[in-house]
Amino acid sequence: MAYRTVNPYNNEVVKEYPFATDIQLGEALAESDATYRAMKKQPISERAKILHNVAAKLREHEDELAKACTIDMGKLIGESKGEVELVAIIADWFADHGEELLQPEEVDTIATGHAEIQKHATGVIMMVEPWNFPYYQIMRVFAPNFMVGNTMILKHAANTPASAQMFCDVVAESGAPKGSLTNLFLSYDQVGEAIADPRVQGVALTGSERGGTAVAEVAGKNLKKNTMELGGMDPFIVLGDANMDDVADIAWRARLYNTGQVCTSSKRFIVMDNVYDEFVDTLKDKFSKVQPGDPLDPATSAPMNTEKAKNKLQGQLDEAIAAGAKVEYGNEPIDLPGQFFKPTILTNISKSNPAYDTELFGPIACVYKVHSEQEAVDLANDNPYGLGGIVFAGDEDHGAEVASQIETGMVFVNNFMSTLPELPFGGVKLSGYGREMSHIGEEAFINQQLIVKTAKPNMDNLAGVLAAMDPQPKKMSKTK
Repeated sequence: MAYRTVNPYNNEVVKEYPFATDIQLGEALAESDATYRAMKKQPISERAKILHNVAAKLREHEDELAKACTIDMGKLIGESKGEVELVAIIADWFADHGEELLQPEEVDTIATGHAEIQKHATGVIMMVEPWNFPYYQIMRVFAPNFMVGNTMILKHAANTPASAQMFCDVVAESGAPKGSLTNLFLSYDQVGEAIADPRVQGVALTGSERGGTAVAEVAGKNLKKNTMELGGMDPFIVLGDANMDDVADIAWRARLYNTGQVCTSSKRFIVMDNVYDEFVDTLKDKFSKVQPGDPLDPATSAPMNTEKAKNKLQGQLDEAIAAGAKVEYGNEPIDLPGQFFKPTILTNISKSNPAYDTELFGPIACVYKVHSEQEAVDLANDNPYGLGGIVFAGDEDHGAEVASQIETGMVFVNNFMSTLPELPFGGVKLSGYGREMSHIGEEAFINQQLIVKTAKPNMDNLAGVLAAMDPQPKKMSKTK
């Protein structure tokens, strides 16, 4: 594995980056730990000002950040600019709400005195992040933990090194203390060494099931708290009374945004029989209008992020077809030098087909016909993943009733799957555990310390408590 930018539009090697040395890792750990010990004594309001400045600097550097992202991994330039604005929104939200979320919580207790749970920083957090949203993935961890007072070391994906370094440079430019966020081009062995270091108190990973398993194993072995946001095969359920104009407008976007390389992409379209043919025809029409080209041109569609990813997806598509899946549209080469993959629609996917329970991380839509709402829910849940989902229904309240039966961490009714700082993000089953963003993400890596303040002990009450805690049964004295 080497860190390097290879433009997926033209296959040009833009720049290579040397691995961090063990000495650099050791220095980063020492600096991050020292910064944590200073930051945890700092007023939260001071960090809020810095985080607001991070948001301002991100907006100031939007054009260059967006271009770096597009060249690193092929994202459409408009989507890259949207990602920069999103991370600025996240920074502003946590700067506005972080201090309030970290206020002590009073505990109603029979203990004498006043009890509260205080929320403290814990130390250095190791971040392992993927390439598909190179700024957003960092900010989901950085903003809440910076407000807490934790410091972070970042190991980003090998194909987005420019984006990773540029983000950290903007944070430094914004006045964040040195060591609060450090980008290192680490090997996987070095990640394991960092997790094992006693100064590291938590691990946040977004990535594949394979990567999550490896990192969680090291974290568990070293008793480090961790959060895992892994893959997904999100269902997009279309009920029989859904507004099909709204469905048509959103379904293709839900699959092709970021060239389908999104954990929360709608990968399985589960459609009631009375609207099935209309849905498939409309999806074909939308897919056919996608025009591949330079992702720096807003009018085009983007390539996949690497040749390896494209070849893997093609292999999965070939296996699905060999197992009986029908190609309704796509599966044709695109005559361009970059890593382009024609949007493809598959139907007739049996339970024995590998595409039935394998995540296809790219522009392939799998469409299923169902004959009842219960069948739709059962099919949605017959899957090892559980990240997100979408339900379209004529009545949003009924849609919410259906959504609540789906085994995922997030479901959106009659709308596009979206992410905002106030909404918790995460899944269940093989999609991982823990939540990022919202008040839950703010508390992912804190020390919830119980403090009980008593002016004067109540000895009678204390005697009763001690008696209740005594595990030894009292023997009855014999009477004479």
